[in-house]
Amino acid sequence: MEHSKRAETDVGGNPADSPSNSTPPSCRVSFCHLPLRSRLLMIAILLSLGLLGWRFSADNVFWQDAWNQGTLFPTIAGRQLCEARGQSAQYAPRRQRFAFDLSAATVPADKILPGGPPKDGIPALSNPKFITPSEATYLQPEDRIIGLTASDQAKAYPLKILNYHEIVNDRVGDLPVAVTYCPLCDSCAVFDRRTKLGEREFGVSGLLYNSNVLMYDRSDQTESLWSQVLTQGVSGPGAKKSLTALPLELTTWGDWQSRHPNTLVLSAETGHDRNYSLSPYAKYFSTPRLMFPAEPSSDRLPAKSRVLGVWTETVAKAYPESNFSQDRQRVEDVLDGKKVVLEFNAATKSLRVVEADPGVQYMYSLWFAWHAFHPETEVLAQ
Repeated sequence: MEHSKRAETDVGGNPADSPSNSTPPSCRVSFCHLPLRSRLLMIAILLSLGLLGWRFSADNVFWQDAWNQGTLFPTIAGRQLCEARGQSAQYAPRRQRFAFDLSAATVPADKILPGGPPKDGIPALSNPKFITPSEATYLQPEDRIIGLTASDQAKAYPLKILNYHEIVNDRVGDLPVAVTYCPLCDSCAVFDRRTKLGEREFGVSGLLYNSNVLMYDRSDQTESLWSQVLTQGVSGPGAKKSLTALPLELTTWGDWQSRHPNTLVLSAETGHDRNYSLSPYAKYFSTPRLMFPAEPSSDRLPAKSRVLGVWTETVAKAYPESNFSQDRQRVEDVLDGKKVVLEFNAATKSLRVVEADPGVQYMYSLWFAWHAFHPETEVLAQ
């Protein structure tokens, strides 16, 4: 009788309550024993996470914004994932159809990587607007600027604007210049836009080589690519043609204004809707990690040490900011038989070249980028 009732219970469709069909705890929590609705929900969650992971690894803009601002992944796990990807600096972006012909590139084409934004996604400025110091209320004395003097005119280009534009095509007096800044390398260089191909105008290609911006030439139909730190064309008619680097300073707005009271300064009215008070690279500069690989690497200095890089036709030398102090504010040196004199401002922690013989050129950069492009570089002794 008891056996018969037990059998009826089995047939009645409630085997979970039947002692004879009770399953071990490990089986009761397995996926196949979950209710259909729970299984569908779990599948949907896993598919969503997989899609999110693919999107995260495929799109550099997505994870870069998450790193810099911490807004796209509000969870701790998400931020840790961003940092883990950045720590290796071996991010492999989605293969995409480049807008440029790299078939005859003078650097390894497989080392040219998309940085995230497409061609002109970071809009270079042309015909920029300038204002007087009294009108530059958006600037604080400690804000860093690129300072340039030519033809008895002084101009200041704040990095808080260059963070979002990277290139300013301008004229100082009659001199056509390209004021350039790569936030990933903290590299600043000013170039004469008069090249062997004629006067050029530059845009931001969206591509990187050794984590450094590749500019593109808007003035020729093939749109040659030019490397900022290499100071040379790497594709198209501009390949292997050099850019002439002009004297510049990387200092603070307060320091520049005190020495150049009649300076003009780049206006925040650029025609683009940007929040110039917010640095999208604050997180990047707070860690030793890189976003993109740069080769070869060197441990002679921390990767993100700031250096003033000086070069001639045959010699390159790095002058680390950290090798200067209140007790060492001036260095006189000779490179390739040419004299160069550097001075350090301890208050602003900035280096500047105050004297240089013809044939001496220089720019500012982080150590990892300078070394990647100048692996045989000398380094100023401590």
